[in-house]
Amino acid sequence: MYEYIKGTLIAADPAQAVVETGGIGYHLLISLQTYSAIHERKDVLLWIHLQVRDDAHLLYGFATRDEREIFRLLIGVTGVGPNTARMVLSAMSNAELRNAIVTGDVVRIKSIKGIGTKTAERMIIDLRDKMMKIGLDPDAQGTQAPPVSATGVEASAALQQLGFQRSAVEKVISRLQKENPSFGLEDLIRQALKLL
Repeated sequence: MYEYIKGTLIAADPAQAVVETGGIGYHLLISLQTYSAIHERKDVLLWIHLQVRDDAHLLYGFATRDEREIFRLLIGVTGVGPNTARMVLSAMSNAELRNAIVTGDVVRIKSIKGIGTKTAERMIIDLRDKMMKIGLDPDAQGTQAPPVSATGVEASAALQQLGFQRSAVEKVISRLQKENPSFGLEDLIRQALKLL
């Protein structure tokens, strides 16, 4: 129903924001990720998700379309409501969450408050394929994007099992895939081992 809201940021804290447009102040529930992106700005554009309940109509605001898309995927998982989805998006960046789901990192996902082992496993099962299709905008993440191809994810997982640190592995794999997108799994691992 609503796509986005563009206006003046009147107030913001890590859980909510008020945006004025057309003389009306809209109360939006936001994640820490969105708060970090907007809190120092005067004029903002937030992508909107409307949640209709029996007792309230709630607006959720997101700094990027990617974050809103991930939020919508999360609330589609049994046992994950809007507040839990917001907690997930506050605990991890879009890229970190995507990588955790694609690589099946149950431990990382269940470290988020309110997420147990069963919910983490359900999120991985329900969202792994859908997350692979989301084209995260690296500029919107504020950091270099982690490996997003299936080959990159496999190579990253293999190198982590060998004992290399996740952050270092993701940077190297991402760089190698940018330099040569045609690398196969073995070539990618071999080249990454030279750089780690």
